[in-house]
Amino acid sequence: MTTTVIRPATPADVDGAATTLGLACADYPFTRHTVDARDHLDRVRSLQRLYLSEVGLPCGKVWVSNDLTAVAVWIAPSSTGLEEAFGAIAGRVVDLYGDRAEIAARADEATAPLRPAESVWHLATVGVAPSAQGRGLGRAVLEPGLRAAEAEGMPAYLETSSHSNVAFYERLGFEVIGEVALPDGGPTVWGMLRSKA
Repeated sequence: MTTTVIRPATPADVDGAATTLGLACADYPFTRHTVDARDHLDRVRSLQRLYLSEVGLPCGKVWVSNDLTAVAVWIAPSSTGLEEAFGAIAGRVVDLYGDRAEIAARADEATAPLRPAESVWHLATVGVAPSAQGRGLGRAVLEPGLRAAEAEGMPAYLETSSHSNVAFYERLGFEVIGEVALPDGGPTVWGMLRSKA
């Protein structure tokens, strides 16, 4: 049996990691609400690829399984260049949201008050390929970021629009600190915080 190794991602991992995140996130409630239904999977994969290559790898911390079936992207308090990175891709992101771009903007505005004012390790995205789910890879790929936050004495924060994910994250030490029903008939989003070690 092959042993799963979790390691820092490299630029060579972007395509495989984007494929995993695209498959994992295509039917996620927030994504279904904010990304155009036309060519939906391709749009989601392209958004993830853009985020990985232009924000996650250059500005944040990305961990992957050795077979790229699990991916986690964190933005750390020490991350720099985020404003410039997001600014550089803003037009392409809007294009990929397609006819849901205004809805996506309103969803982002609605979730902003959930985010803590204090510095946190922010879990930007995580996903496990559907074919590899149920084997503990989600927990495994999250552990390096959680350990890094603990080592820095920092809390960790995430948002999820999947009610079943809330219990998963609670088992990792997160607590719900707020929730909001997205406008335009969108799903509920829960903000969750894992306190400092």
